[in-house]
Amino acid sequence: MSKKLEDCVTTIPDFPKPGIMFRDITTIISDPEGFKMAVDQLCDMVKGMDIDIVVGSESRGFIFGAPVAYALGKGFVMARKKGKLPRETISETYDLEYGSATLEMHKDSIRPGMKVFLVDDLVATGGTTAAIIKMVEKLGGKVVKIGFVMELAGFDAKNKALKGYDVESLISYPGN
Repeated sequence: MSKKLEDCVTTIPDFPKPGIMFRDITTIISDPEGFKMAVDQLCDMVKGMDIDIVVGSESRGFIFGAPVAYALGKGFVMARKKGKLPRETISETYDLEYGSATLEMHKDSIRPGMKVFLVDDLVATGGTTAAIIKMVEKLGGKVVKIGFVMELAGFDAKNKALKGYDVESLISYPGN
């Protein structure tokens, strides 16, 4: 039987609190075969699609998005935490479970009409991704595909925060 991407994920029960089944994505990254499978399968999501650029969010979106951009022969744009980018930026603030956060992108990173493939490691509520979509669209870009390595399906981000977008996950876990 051949190895599946799910086989590379370590599940830690009761972390960070009782009742939570934490899915550790670092074990995909540290496994050469698992990491290659994840990058290859993310690339397959946009096979035959016309995309101009790949966008990834800090920090694990960088880990997966940059090699995807390289494999596709495209550039890579970073959506970073506030204050980390050196040139003029655009920003978007979004809600977290306890508070809020702000992401930024360089103002010249997306040009009007660019077709964007947004890549990240995990989707739960979809708040981070929705903030990135808003920035891409403010800059005149169009998100044509959103790819995640893992999805916590219980949050239903596909039908809530990311409704109306083409969203795909390599692995989906039920619950939160």
